[in-house]
Amino acid sequence: MALLCALRRHHPPRSLGRLTVGFLALVAGTLPGAAADAATPSSGSVSDTAPTTTWSAGPFAVPNVSGTAGPVSCGTAQPCDDYALKVSVPADYDTGHSLRIDVRWPDPAADFDLYVLDANGREVAASASSSDPETVLLPAVPASYTVRVVPYAPLGDSFTGTASLITPPADPPPSTATPPTYANSSAPDGITDAHNAGEPSIGVDRASGAAMFQANTSTLKVTYDSAGAATWEDKSASAANGCPQGSTTSLDPILFTDPATHRTFESQLAGKTALTCYTDDDGETWTPTGGSGINSGVDHQTIGGGPFAPGTPGALTSYPNAVYYCSQDIADASCAVSRDGGLTYGPAVPMYSLLDCGGLHGHVKAAPDGTVYVPNKGCGGHQAVAASEDNGLTWTVRANPSSAPGDSDPSVGVGSGGTVYMGYQNSDGTPRIAVSHDKGKMWLYDQNVGAALGIKNVVFPAVTAGDDNRAAFAFLGTTTDGNYQDPAFQGVWHLYVATTYDGGQSWVTADATPTDPVQKGSICTGGTTCGKDRNLLDFIDVTTDAQGRVLAAYADGCTGTCATGGAQNYDALASIARQSSGNTLYGAYDAMASGKHKKPGGSH
Repeated sequence: MALLCALRRHHPPRSLGRLTVGFLALVAGTLPGAAADAATPSSGSVSDTAPTTTWSAGPFAVPNVSGTAGPVSCGTAQPCDDYALKVSVPADYDTGHSLRIDVRWPDPAADFDLYVLDANGREVAASASSSDPETVLLPAVPASYTVRVVPYAPLGDSFTGTASLITPPADPPPSTATPPTYANSSAPDGITDAHNAGEPSIGVDRASGAAMFQANTSTLKVTYDSAGAATWEDKSASAANGCPQGSTTSLDPILFTDPATHRTFESQLAGKTALTCYTDDDGETWTPTGGSGINSGVDHQTIGGGPFAPGTPGALTSYPNAVYYCSQDIADASCAVSRDGGLTYGPAVPMYSLLDCGGLHGHVKAAPDGTVYVPNKGCGGHQAVAASEDNGLTWTVRANPSSAPGDSDPSVGVGSGGTVYMGYQNSDGTPRIAVSHDKGKMWLYDQNVGAALGIKNVVFPAVTAGDDNRAAFAFLGTTTDGNYQDPAFQGVWHLYVATTYDGGQSWVTADATPTDPVQKGSICTGGTTCGKDRNLLDFIDVTTDAQGRVLAAYADGCTGTCATGGAQNYDALASIARQSSGNTLYGAYDAMASGKHKKPGGSH
């Protein structure tokens, strides 16, 4: 778990940069200033015949940062602005329509948060990132809401709110392909951190076939026999095998296996330092490195790698590929590149500032042509990728205009020809994915891949790709609607994997854990303000092996009697769902769907 987890807000996560801005604004707010103007008007309505209403309020001089310690408080010293919104629509109007609420403000350095309460005062939606605008999507049903805007860091600014009934683009029909199936295995109890595996990461050594699984301070090696049975072994870095820094206390573990070089990196975030090791023999021996080579930042560290971009400085040693270390810091998020196989890194280069995107970001991925991508859930009211085409020297933020900010970090997978697949949790909680053929400049086929199975809420998007027209999108999902972070939420969560075989034009989605829930009830992503439903932490991971099988790493939060109908027990058991049938992400191995292979195993 990252250092920032101790500082995150109740709903949704915050970056330390946001907290710093909030603190400075709080100091400024103690100075004399104009009183805030109440919402004008104070109420409004939308209907099928009058689908839009607007209001404004401000200026605000006093910040309200109460949400950093739990639910937002409102009062004289902690200002909030409430707007009464009535939705009047016919029955079944929500079929094909949504309610969208946006809050915008002029100064990009300021920040307001958006909460929506139902008629009973219960929070049903929120957008409390550093995005401008803050956006929520709700079903277009008859209702009365309180739209609450909180001046988190107002800097004397005002805001404008807009509520609209919209018609989202229709999703294409789901794929008619046969959905793959998955076999699940879990670490035995004798392995350290077997039940402490929140936010795992996974890679596959395509030479040996071993899956490398990281959670907390443990690196686990998982091998599969010809029948698909898994053997789990602890191969954690330690003083005994060459890297004592790998066994120290972790605040944000991460692992990456380069599919071309077969080198696996594991890193532990420790304050402002990244303690990193790599192995070329699946954890038998480890080599310590300079960590990140730069100030590691405070949260969401990620390591990735791939070929150098053509026409740019390349490797300094015999190790052929670039290695990237990226992390969020106070006012920006930065990335550094290693040209010697991860031993040392160059200077950090900002990918974006908090004026461009929220601080938190997803995992770095490299394309075959050397382009590098880091996804972000909130950039100017959309989800986006920060892209570099010159080995991390410069970065450009490229947003998907069809998306709205979510709570979980998005994920990207890159196909063999450079096609980019970005999977994300939309503002309405649904799983959506879009495709780009021009490095994120334009996005195509954006669609909800959970609709056919009735999935209403998801967390932890994770994407991988193989052939250029094949990709897989894993996530935890539930068919229960509502605020999934409410402790009273009653949803049952499973691991789902959506797969495309036609370049993202259509997807087939499968329940990878159909007989064993991953969680019952709420899943909180808000740090220490959460209760025991924080057990899964912040993300899962997905990868492919040499034959294109999909392997999804997750923490199983519902084990023992919970899995057979008993109460939720809030476990975090290290688990992998491995594809056991169906076409894989490499067309050359499609015959494995019938139990046969066109060619023997090995590197692809």
